[in-house]
Formats: sequence, C-alpha cells, structure tokens
Amino acid sequence: MTADVHSLIGAYALDALDDIDRAAFGRHLRECAACRAEADELREAAARLADGAWSVPPPRLRDNVMAEVANTRQLRPAGPPPAATPARTPPSHRLRLVAAAAVVVTAAGAGAAVYTVQDQRVRRAETLAESARQNEARVRSILAAPDVVVRDEALDTGGRVTVASSRLQDAGVIMLAADGAPATGQVYQLWTIRSGTAASAGALGEGQAAAVQLVEGLPAAEGVGVTVEPAPGSATPTTPLDALVTLT
Repeated sequence: MTADVHSLIGAYALDALDDIDRAAFGRHLRECAACRAEADELREAAARLADGAWSVPPPRLRDNVMAEVANTRQLRPAGPPPAATPARTPPSHRLRLVAAAAVVVTAAGAGAAVYTVQDQRVRRAETLAESARQNEARVRSILAAPDVVVRDEALDTGGRVTVASSRLQDAGVIMLAADGAPATGQVYQLWTIRSGTAASAGALGEGQAAAVQLVEGLPAAEGVGVTVEPAPGSATPTTPLDALVTLT
C-alpha cells in the first residue's frame, strides 16, 4: 500500500488495484467522504469514456473544451478535505481533465454517429442509382430484342397498359399509363397470370398513375392484369380486372 492513499483514487475507479490495495483503499473510503465523492465522479467519467464509438474529433475541439473548462467554476466535494500532500494532483484539476476528455469523446462519438448515418444514406442512394441504371439498361435490351412482341389493352378506368415481352431475353416490360390516379387509399397493382393464378408484379404508390415495370420470366405467363387495390397493395386481386393483356 502506497504511503499516499489518496493517490489511488484513479486506479480504484478504473479497477486497476490488486486485491490487497483494493481492500485497504476500501477501508479508507469508509472514512473519507472527499475520496468517496471523487471516486464516484471518476467512475462516472470513466463510464462515459467507454461509451460509444471512437472517432478523431475536429482539430480545435479539445482547445475549445479546455477553454470552457478553465472558465467554469469547479465545486469541491462535500466533507472535510483530505490531508494535503506535496505530490498529489489537486482533485478539481484532475476532474477538469477527466471531464474535458469525456466531453471530447462524447462529441467525437456524436460526430461518428452522424457520419455513419450520412455514409449509410450516401451508400443507399448510390445503390438505388446503380439499380436504376441496370433496370434501364435491361428494359432497353428487351425493347430492342429482335423477337420483342408488344401488346396493349385499354383500362376500364381510362388509359392503357402495354406489355412488351421477349423470349430471347426471357423477360418483359409492363408499361402503365392511366388517365388519373385511383381514389385516396387505393393504388394500381400489376399482376402476372400463370395457370390461372395471379401473382403480384408490383403495386404503384398512392397518387401514381404511370409506371414501367421490368418482369423477369414474363414470356412464360399467360397474361398481365391490372386492378385497383387498397393501398399499399394486396397479396391476391380483391377487385375485378381493370385490364387484361393476353400473352398467349
């Protein structure tokens, strides 16, 4: 046990004492209110330092924090002050440094969280853009195929649905151009029909009246149907077909 028992507060708060020193310092804490208060504050600061992800803070963040700390009045812990020793760092100064470090890490962690969210948004936008480019290229290849067959039918509610399919590409494109969007709470939904069973090929959003939908394997279908469904769409058609394009 070191002669300056008070200097063990930091190691105690970080659980860095051996069994003998921890037991001895534990007895000291029962008698020293000032050390108890400081140990509690150091534990809280250490917990904050361990929380969140580390990231490099802005260059002037530490200087700004330290300037604020220097101008902030520090309160002394309750109870009688411990015996003064020449080598001991003043508790208020040590707590200022720990608090400053905690603020820096907390701010850096917040900055890292913001950067992560922004990075995820950028990556998602890039993924969506790349997917759109690939879909557009696929649609162009189908429409330009030498065996492409184009069929269309009028919508009962006004407008047309056009289907282009290519066996060489083993895919097709459904193009919907309605005269107007369905009523509020309803959407247009596209269906492929195989062996008399309808499978969803996609539902438009509320307020939408036009769409271009790429459907892989479409030449194997018997037909393409359009219905008006409750938003955001149905698992199976719940209303009569607004249009049916026969493919065979």
